[in-house]
Order: sequence, then structure tokens, then C-alpha cells
Amino acid sequence: MNGKMIRGDKAYQYDLVVIGAGPGGYVAAIRAAQLGMTTVVVEKDRAGGVCLNWGCIPSKAILTSAELYEDLKEGERYGIRAQGISIDFPHVIRRSREVADRLAKGVEFLLRKNKVQLVAGTGRLDSPHRVIVDVPGKTPLQLDTAHVLIATGSKERTLPGLEVDGKQILTSYEALVDTEMPRDILIVGGGAIGCEFAYVYSAFGSRVTIVEMEKQLLPGVDTEVAQELEKAFKKKGIEVLTETKYHGIEKFPGRVEVALEYNGDIKTRTANKVLVAVGRVPLSADLGLEVVGIALNRGFIKVNEHMQTSCETVYAIGDVNGPPLLAHAASEEGIAAVEHMAGKREKGIDHLKIPACVYCQPEVAMVGLTEEQAKAKGYTVAIGKFPFMASGKAIAKGHDEGFVKLVVDKEYGEILGCHIIGHGATDLIAEIGLARTLEATTAELTGTVHAHPTLSEAIMEAALSAEGRGINF
Repeated sequence: MNGKMIRGDKAYQYDLVVIGAGPGGYVAAIRAAQLGMTTVVVEKDRAGGVCLNWGCIPSKAILTSAELYEDLKEGERYGIRAQGISIDFPHVIRRSREVADRLAKGVEFLLRKNKVQLVAGTGRLDSPHRVIVDVPGKTPLQLDTAHVLIATGSKERTLPGLEVDGKQILTSYEALVDTEMPRDILIVGGGAIGCEFAYVYSAFGSRVTIVEMEKQLLPGVDTEVAQELEKAFKKKGIEVLTETKYHGIEKFPGRVEVALEYNGDIKTRTANKVLVAVGRVPLSADLGLEVVGIALNRGFIKVNEHMQTSCETVYAIGDVNGPPLLAHAASEEGIAAVEHMAGKREKGIDHLKIPACVYCQPEVAMVGLTEEQAKAKGYTVAIGKFPFMASGKAIAKGHDEGFVKLVVDKEYGEILGCHIIGHGATDLIAEIGLARTLEATTAELTGTVHAHPTLSEAIMEAALSAEGRGINF
């Protein structure tokens, strides 16, 4: 850690110290290095953060196993007969950990490749230009820096009375390493995490109940999409209890009894395990924020459009600065922050151009405004819908649930939002993300030839529907 970086009449060891090596922190660090900034990343756990080690990546590995198992069970309808198919659930979990480990090593390699130093320890602010790193068993390090980027992420939210024990009561963190397949599981929370785990456990044969206090699964998602997901889940045998609150729990050997409140009435469900999936809370404590006067909002670090905190040398990105709590949002915010530090960027981020995805089956993906939001903003809205049951590729694949829904400004044809539920939705949404970046209209979508047969034709057909000239439905 030698050398001095000059900023005006000040000398610092580094241009940038990043606290946290998750998808926001490590991406920001690499971009900073590309811009010629001398950068160090402080990480107390493993490179890759929660997403790579305890979230996005291992959960998708488990979901892949669930999807494959579900398809194999239905092999006869594809003309494939297989007997004796069984689950080795500990192996499913073991493989997911191997995937996470491989990618964590990949992040470490990328940091080395870009000459970014990775320091193991816990970072905290000591001044606007100084980070102290506490290293177990060693003297704390002092890093003097022109800028600091906080990318510490978030952790699982819990509920009073639902104390996590890792056996009968879990959060997603414990669920990702739990090798014991539950016979019955009750999931408190019908958001993205709750729905993904509900699909996994159901596909592997567990009896699943989802409890959601709002009127629909995936609160905030387009209402029609949420209704379609609930219908698909019920078809799989998943019990969905919306407008229902957790009330209390009683634990017994091998089972729990959970009291639930609906419309003032109390009902009880019995399960082997409870998964608490009620959101996440920011990891903003013990960072020395008060030392430099950084403002918070309900625990989240307040930032401006450039991800700058109330201390101008300190930036904050990702989950720690608030919604959307998405890995790719953190990455984009990290790039925007370091480009602003380097004087390479004037504009901030339009979060309405950042897609959100849910990886259960059927998948859910969305970008931009919902129909309700567009109308509330005063737009005259045209809706274009196309069901996958009218898609040749979807029928051939045997996955024809769901639809594409485009929300369009009727006057100019501007694409205000897109909401997809169905197989492949999380990949299909990228086309609309690009369309919104280019400020494309339905005319550009309908004027683009989509290969046949592909799932992407559903997007073109939805655009045609919005223009009142649908062809295949």
C-alpha cells in the first residue's frame, strides 16, 4: 500500500476505497480502475457479496435443479419415459455452493486482473477522506483516500416472535444451506424471495403455504401478472393466503403451529418449517456514518442522483441506499458513482429503466411503469397483450402459461412499461430494456423482424396488439 495519489493540494494513498465487494462494490472498483483510479476494496466476508454467495447465484442453481426435476416428472408428455426419478436434496444444495464458490473465485480474479487491491476486514469511516479497516488479530489499517464508496448491501428482515433458529425457522440465508427437505413449509412473505422458494419446495414435493399481508403476491407488480402467478401456483398445489398476517407461533418437536390473522379471524396452519421472507434491511450500522454527518432515511443511506451522500466525498450504492434492492441496480449505480467521481458523467440513473425479475416458474419480469402507475401519471394508456398459449414456440416447449403485457402511451406509441409472466420472461425483458433506453415506440418493435418460432415473437405481437393490429391472437 505504497504511493500517493494527488487531488488538488491533498495527497492520498488511494483515489477510491470501496467498502463491500458485492455486485455493486466489485463492479464499481473495476470501473474505477479502468478510469485510472487507484482503488482498494474492503470486504469482511467473501468477494461477490450476498448476491453471489448467499442470494442470486446459489438460489438460481437450486431453481435450475427444481425446474429440471419438474420437467423430468412430466417427461411422458414429451415422449420420454423415465422411471425411478428421485431427489438428492443434499446434492442440490452442495452443487449450489460449488457454483457460488466458483464465481466468488472469479470475482477475486477480476479484481487482481484490474489491479484492484482486496483487503479482508471491516471498514468504517474515520473522516471524509479516511477509512479504518479492522482486521481480526491485527493492527487496524488506515486508508487515506480521495473518495469512499459504501456498498455494504442488506440482510434478511425478521419478525418479532419469529426468532430464526436455523432448523424450524429459517430465512433465505439458512434455507440456502439447509439440506433437510421439509414435508410441509409455511412461507411468511409473498415477495420475490418467498415466491422463488415456494416454487422450489413445491417442485421437490413439499406441501407449501404462502402467507402475504398485501392483496396480491409480489406487491407492487402489475395486478394481472400477480393474479396469473397466483393461479399458476394454486395449480401446482401451493396454498396462497393473501391479505393474511402472521399472528403467532408455537413450536413442538418436528413441527410448528402458526397462527394467522385474516379479516379479524385467527386460523392455524401446521408445518415442519417456517421460512421468513419479509424483505431486507440495510447494513448501514457501524460504518462511522455519524462521524462525517451522513444522513439516513429509515436506515437507508440518503443519496442524490449521483449516489453522493450528504458528505460529498462519500458515495453509497445498492441495497444500503434503498430500493430497488437488485444486484444489477447496484452494479449500475456503482458505475454511475465512479464515473461521476472521475468527472466522466453528468446524468444520474433512471431507475424506471432497470428491470426486475422473479425466477420461480412461471418467471416474472418487468420494467418501467405498471398500467396503474401510468394512468396515475396522466397518460392515456394503450395496452398490448399476447398470451404464450398462442405462441408456437411456447406450445412446442410445453410451457404456454402467462403473457406479455405492454403499457404504451397511446398518443405517441412510447413504451412506458412491460410486464411478462411465463417461461423465459427474465431473458425476454432485455429487449424492452433496450427499447426504453433507445426511447423506442411500438412502431420500432413491430418494424423489427423477430425470428420464428421464438418466444420473443410474443413481444412483437403485444406491440401489434397495442396498435390495434394483432395478427396471431
